[in-house]
Amino acid sequence: MASARSAMTLALFWGMAGAFSPASQPALRRGRAAAAAHVRMMPIGVPKVAYKAPGAVNGDWVDIYNRLYRERILFLGQQIDAELANQVIGVMLYLDSEDRSKPQYLYINSPGGSVSAGMAMFDTMNHVKSEVITINVGLAASMASFLLAAGARGKRMALPHSRIMIHQPLGGARGQAEDIKVEAMHIMNVRDRISTQYARLTGQPKEKVMKDLDRDNFFSAYEATEYGLIDRVIEPSKKA
Repeated sequence: MASARSAMTLALFWGMAGAFSPASQPALRRGRAAAAAHVRMMPIGVPKVAYKAPGAVNGDWVDIYNRLYRERILFLGQQIDAELANQVIGVMLYLDSEDRSKPQYLYINSPGGSVSAGMAMFDTMNHVKSEVITINVGLAASMASFLLAAGARGKRMALPHSRIMIHQPLGGARGQAEDIKVEAMHIMNVRDRISTQYARLTGQPKEKVMKDLDRDNFFSAYEATEYGLIDRVIEPSKKA
């Protein structure tokens, strides 16, 4: 231990003195190596937090998302695809079977993604008996804005500087003319269904919604409240 401290002291001395002669390099390297051995690096990946299950003798370290699940909190924080949708749906169904009287909280910060995956989540939100409270903490765009608006009525919220974006479903059909025609008809059908749901969720006329979906349409949290995408903005609490 003493030799390691001496090596670190030597490294500090040489660094401060600016002595970078060839003769000093071995000692400097040894000092840096000894200092590095005493540095604990923060692990890269999903953060872990301490948790002690009810009735357990000892606690354990679990990843933060599993810890949040135990508080009935889900986090939609990436692009929506089939894998993510299946995970969220699985947790929703489990929490609903565990206790239908308690709400679930869906925090959103997502650019959107797959329409089919998003619609599967939307249908599950309507299927479960427990309320799904939605909170936009950053960006709820495309399909993510649809899920935000689909939360429990009166309990769809957003932080003051969050943004919401709505637009029509995107298509990328290629191939023969008949294939493109079939894909175009499918996209138009999906657009009509999403417009119908947006109109129901926001209280806006369907004709207005369809026009607003023609392009990327951004809302501030306060504008989204006026439009009917959310019910209120969560204002910061006053600190004493």
